[in-house]
Amino acid sequence: MVLAVAGAVGAQAQQLEKFTFALNWFAVGDHAAYWVALEKGYFRDRGLDVTLENSRGSGDSIAKVDTGRADAGLADAAVIVSALSRGSTARIIGIVFDKTPLNIFSPASKPARTPADLLGRTIGAPPGDSQRQIWPAFVRATGIDGSRVEWVNVEPAAKIAALATGRVDTIADYSTGLPLYEKAMGQGNVVMMQWADFGLDMYSMSIMASDKTIRERPEVLRKFLEAAYLGWRDVMADPEGSMAIFKRRVPEVDVSVMQPNMMLGLGLMRTDRFRANGIGAIDRAKMCASVDIINANMGLPRQVTCDETFNASFYTRVDMPPAR
Repeated sequence: MVLAVAGAVGAQAQQLEKFTFALNWFAVGDHAAYWVALEKGYFRDRGLDVTLENSRGSGDSIAKVDTGRADAGLADAAVIVSALSRGSTARIIGIVFDKTPLNIFSPASKPARTPADLLGRTIGAPPGDSQRQIWPAFVRATGIDGSRVEWVNVEPAAKIAALATGRVDTIADYSTGLPLYEKAMGQGNVVMMQWADFGLDMYSMSIMASDKTIRERPEVLRKFLEAAYLGWRDVMADPEGSMAIFKRRVPEVDVSVMQPNMMLGLGLMRTDRFRANGIGAIDRAKMCASVDIINANMGLPRQVTCDETFNASFYTRVDMPPAR
């Protein structure tokens, strides 16, 4: 009997289909849901053997998806659209953050709380940073004089140090990074200015797959998305328990930083749109508005159409849990 059960378990394991998911960075609180889905068997129950792989930004995760080194991945929507204009086949198949994390950090000693506070100051970011490229749209949305703001080149790994040491007055970075800045500068010593609060809300962190995977493995993508969003549902329902799973799976994470990082990410997902349509659902009107902003501001080699940007046919609705 034991041998028969063992044989059945072995046969089941052999039937699992391998699936590599490229994160957009090293493991942070924004990614906890995928380890929760692994721990609770949501991928396995759908016949998937999922591997989570770190990347060095959205450009790297897109390259992995394009070349088949990953079956799906995480990337910023602006970078995906830009890559599409340059020959990539990566398409958005699900959303992570429904509200944009685009944001500017400043020290509490010299805060930039409104767009007008940026006048006469410097903003640090890499030259190719998507937020830096979207800046003209923010200028138009807020009516400020963009010529009175100076951008300073700062490499991604040097952003926190550049703000902490006063090399720049402000830094353009995702709002979910606040705990990392506060770790360096002290809690309460960093001020956020979220772009969505001033009229510019566009899609950002998204789940993508290549045309090849979309064409050849549609059912696998459908199963992966459902399991991933079940992981997000459980993170929303039990953030503390989910962080404990994340820490167990990725021992090197600093819970004191990653717990608030994860909670900031959840704040970008607890929206009326996700409540009405399910976690991760793509809203076509918002997607098209986001594509319009990207086309108008990022200097793409060709204009990308809205409909070529995304494919919503793999989505299985997963409802948000009741409010805690």
